[in-house]
Amino acid sequence: MKKDCRESDPSDGVAAGEFSAWLQGIEASLQSGLSSADVPCGSCRGCCRSSMFIHIGPGETRTLRRVPRALLFPAPGLPKGNVLLGYNDKGECPMLQNGECSIYEDRPQTCRDYDCRVFAATGVQVDEQAQPEIARRVSEWVFTYDGEQSRKQHEIVQQAARFLKKNADLFPPGVLPRHPAQLAALAVEIHRLFAKLVTTSSKDATATSDAAIADAIVAALRAAETHSAPARGKAQS
Repeated sequence: MKKDCRESDPSDGVAAGEFSAWLQGIEASLQSGLSSADVPCGSCRGCCRSSMFIHIGPGETRTLRRVPRALLFPAPGLPKGNVLLGYNDKGECPMLQNGECSIYEDRPQTCRDYDCRVFAATGVQVDEQAQPEIARRVSEWVFTYDGEQSRKQHEIVQQAARFLKKNADLFPPGVLPRHPAQLAALAVEIHRLFAKLVTTSSKDATATSDAAIADAIVAALRAAETHSAPARGKAQS
């Protein structure tokens, strides 16, 4: 019988790392949009073979020099200069050659940021039909913990994700991302605020309803956008 993903023994799966350390790293990446996720991919190339459109920003000059212009097209809804890299008839990134990224040192920031451990951390489901390799790797990830606080952090991240999925109708249209990777990243982004709101609610059941929690999350996201738009991952299936 497979152990619960919260067990601190990765022997029955793939080691995802210590949860608190992982969480700190991905939060830094989401806030800056510039960090690279240090994912222990091993031989897995699931994200390169899952029919994803990869965003490349106008400032990524080294990447743009390496990718043939014929493979790029304007990114819908984004300013001029933002482009998308598509995939071939096998669902593979055209930069994947002989099972390896041919432009790895100059790969897009989106690829540097992508970390499928976010699905294991949040419990957000991957589409097994569309992205079977990613779904398989997600099922294999096992986090470890350096103490009870780390376990509690994992629990609150999962609770935040469940809240977003369960109460989608409480959010204005367009606030919650449609793509699973972006929704999972949003759960990580708001989990600290969610924890405070839930603590308040647990002390006084009449103080914070689900609608009030949703409103507080929306207000926090809009306030953050006035300073800098949060990076929630632009890889799209």
